[in-house]
This record gives sequence, C-alpha cells and structure tokens, in this order.
Amino acid sequence: MVDMVQLEEGVCATGQLSAAQMSEVADKGFKSVIGNRPDGEEPGQPEWSVLEDAARSAGLETRFIPVASAEDLAAQSGAFAQALEALPRPILAFCRSGARTARLYEAAKSG
Repeated sequence: MVDMVQLEEGVCATGQLSAAQMSEVADKGFKSVIGNRPDGEEPGQPEWSVLEDAARSAGLETRFIPVASAEDLAAQSGAFAQALEALPRPILAFCRSGARTARLYEAAKSG
C-alpha cells in the first residue's frame, strides 16, 4: 500500500487507493475510508463507485468528499469535519498523493 501520514490519532492520509487494496486497508485495522479525489481527474483512475463497493465488501464505512480546487477545499471542510466525527475510527482518507487530504483536514480542524 502507498505511504500513510498520521494526521491525528485514528486518522491517516494516503495517496490513491485501488479496489484491490481495500481488503488490505481493513486488514490493517481501518474501519472507514474517505475518498477526496474527484472521479475523472486522471485517465485510468478508479471510479469512486468501484472503490466504495470494494471498501464495503471489506467491511469498511465510506464517505465521498471530492476536492478539486481551493474553493472545494473551503466548501467541503465542514463535510470532512462531520465525517471525522461520525465515522468509526481508525479512518484512512485519500486523494492522488495525500497532500490534498491533509489540507482538507487542516481546513476542517480550523473551521
């Protein structure tokens, strides 16, 4: 699996996940996955619906909170904060590299 960065106790950020990795995510003890990468951002990128099906099959809770721009970051910070409160932990959130997810986390915590 790609590298993870711990944002706080029970919340990590990582780069793009594949459907095949969702079982590994669950095996590592994660209970929830948040997708922050919009569908269609890059050719060959897995669609959220495919990732969500795989995550649910692995027993993970899911949320899709896509962020494509700075405006999205501000608009979605509240939804991300809500997801952090509502979802069972530990939570693994992802985007292309993990950086956008980390910025969304910071916006959610400061807003």
